[in-house]
Amino acid sequence: MREIVLDTETTGLDPAAGHRIVEVAGLELLHHVPTGRTFREYINPERDMPEEAEKIHGLSSAFLADKPVFAKIAAAFLDFIGDAKLVIHNAQFDMKFLNAELKAAGFDILAGDRAVDTVALARKRFPGAQVSLDALCRRFEIDNSARTFHGALLDCELLAEVYLELSGGRQPGLTLEGQQPRRSAVAPMARAARAPRAHSASPEEKAAHEAMLAKLNDPIWRQ
Repeated sequence: MREIVLDTETTGLDPAAGHRIVEVAGLELLHHVPTGRTFREYINPERDMPEEAEKIHGLSSAFLADKPVFAKIAAAFLDFIGDAKLVIHNAQFDMKFLNAELKAAGFDILAGDRAVDTVALARKRFPGAQVSLDALCRRFEIDNSARTFHGALLDCELLAEVYLELSGGRQPGLTLEGQQPRRSAVAPMARAARAPRAHSASPEEKAAHEAMLAKLNDPIWRQ
C-alpha cells in the first residue's frame, strides 16, 4: 500500500480570497514505512505575502520571487503522488488549496476521498483532546524541537510519525532517515534488589501435611 504524507504552506486561509500555495511537500510511505522518497517545491504565489502568514512559515516575498509558479511544478507533483492515498493533517484545508491551484493550471482536481485526515483520526482516538500537530507530537513523544516555523517537508516528516502512531504504532526501531529513536523523558526508576523472604509452615499446616501423607500411605488408597 502506497501513501503520500502531504502538506502545504500558503499566503492565507482561503483560495477564494486570492490566497495561494507557497510550498508543497510530500513524503512516500509503503505499507506505513517511509521509503526516503520526498517531494518539495517552493512556489512563487504571484502576489504579496501577508505579514501574519510570513510569521507562521517564514517565507518572504523576496525569497519566493525567483521560485517557479504552481503551473510549472504541477505535473511533477502529480507524477510524485500518482494514485496514492494522501495523508494530510486537516485535509480539507490543503485539498481546497491544491484543487484551486490545479484547476487554475488546467489540471484535473483531486478526489476528496483520496485524503486520510489525521485530525479526524486523532479526534476519534482522543475525544476532547488537542489534536494539533504539536500536541500530537507531545503525546507520542516525537521530537519536534526543529519546528520553529511551519515548513511543509518538516511537517510531513513529523506527520508521518504521528500517522504511524495513530495507525497502531511504529515497529520497534523504526525511525525516519536521520532521526534518532525516541526516548522517554522519564528516567527509569532505580530498584534495589530485595532479599528473598522465608515462608515457614505454621503448626497447623505441618499437621495437615502429615495427615495427607498418612492418608496416601494407607493401603486402601493404593488399590
